[in-house]
Amino acid sequence: MDQIEKIIEKIKEWTQKLVEALAGPQAEPEPELIPIPVRDRRNGGYR
Repeated sequence: MDQIEKIIEKIKEWTQKLVEALAGPQAEPEPELIPIPVRDRRNGGYR
């Protein structure tokens, strides 16, 4: 049984390496965007 667990663990490692090679490393969450006020040309104010 111990040998089967080792084999399964190796397969998991190889699968992770294959996924990283094909798709790149695991994606990090995108940083939250900060709203920037933009001058509205129609009435001279900010939106």
